[in-house]
Amino acid sequence: VQLQASGGGLVQPGGSLRLSCTASGFSFDDYAFAWFRQALGKEREFVAGISRIGGDTYLTNSVKGRFTISISSDRAKNTVYLQMNDLKPEDTATYYCAFKDGLRYSFNGNDYDYWGQGTLVTVSS
Repeated sequence: VQLQASGGGLVQPGGSLRLSCTASGFSFDDYAFAWFRQALGKEREFVAGISRIGGDTYLTNSVKGRFTISISSDRAKNTVYLQMNDLKPEDTATYYCAFKDGLRYSFNGNDYDYWGQGTLVTVSS
């Protein structure tokens, strides 16, 4: 079982990035998915979640209207995305994808079974 996160980098305020998290080694259809982030010196924070069936999504208030979580339409790709637009300096953090067995995402990181390695997003001019 492996999750590979990518897409982070340095971007100016107002810019965009798309994070990807590709899974291998298990059935993608058995899991719900989320993105968390952790800024330097702060606790890990739930950012976005998407349920396995129906595409029910949730975004934390600070990113609503700017971020979108989605699953690749080609399910064979086994990839979850986090599209981030209008990035702000306060979005600077290491972003982690996480998968949990079950139908629906959870706000609690302890409920997740697998984690990606993290990808750093830096928003700065």
